[in-house]
Amino acid sequence: MAITYDWTILTCDHEVATGGINVVHWRCTASETVGSGDDAVTYTASSCNTVRLTPDPSSPDFVPYADVTEAQAQSWVWDGVSQADTEAVLAANIENQKNPTEASGNPWAS
Repeated sequence: MAITYDWTILTCDHEVATGGINVVHWRCTASETVGSGDDAVTYTASSCNTVRLTPDPSSPDFVPYADVTEAQAQSWVWDGVSQADTEAVLAANIENQKNPTEASGNPWAS
């Protein structure tokens, strides 16, 4: 099965006086299920971060807090964060879970 990605806007910080959003908090979660039925294993990886914005209330493109849609906030995130690079890092994490190159433990405690 292919990896699926879920981008979520967690919250937006804004200036009370102007309604301009200055920080968007986001998370991207990747998941892939391998196998089926009782043998299915789901691998997940996620990344959370923020994107800082500089709202300008005098700009014709200004959108006040009350009018911002989730899609608009997501587009601001993708303006500041590479969607492709973020998803590639998460895919590599899942691949490493499926095919680890390192392990830890104590050899005497099998």
